[in-house]
Amino acid sequence: VQLQASGGGLVQAGGSLRLSCECSGGTFSSYVMGWFRQAPGKEREFVAAISRSGVSRYNADSNKGRFTISRDNAKNTVYLQMNSLKIEDTAVYYCAADYRRTIGVTINRYDYDYWGQGTLVTVSS
Repeated sequence: VQLQASGGGLVQAGGSLRLSCECSGGTFSSYVMGWFRQAPGKEREFVAAISRSGVSRYNADSNKGRFTISRDNAKNTVYLQMNSLKIEDTAVYYCAADYRRTIGVTINRYDYDYWGQGTLVTVSS
């Protein structure tokens, strides 16, 4: 299974970006998908997750109301729409897949089995 994240870049505070993560080599519709991020000198932290069908979604408190996770199982792709970006959102963003969970989502990074390479998001003032 390979996950290819894209869409990162430099944006001003208050702006928007949409990250994409395309899955290949596996059965995308059977994976819980998550987004995590890691800022320099910090631990990798949970951002958002979505269930296999897309019915269940969960966001970290830090981005509720600003970030939206979605998926298109026909395109084997998960998205993260990020609005009202803040300087503290600057990080490398990673997508991840959990093939074992059948119901709901998980925010625990150790539950995820496959990881993408990351895409850098830089928010400037």
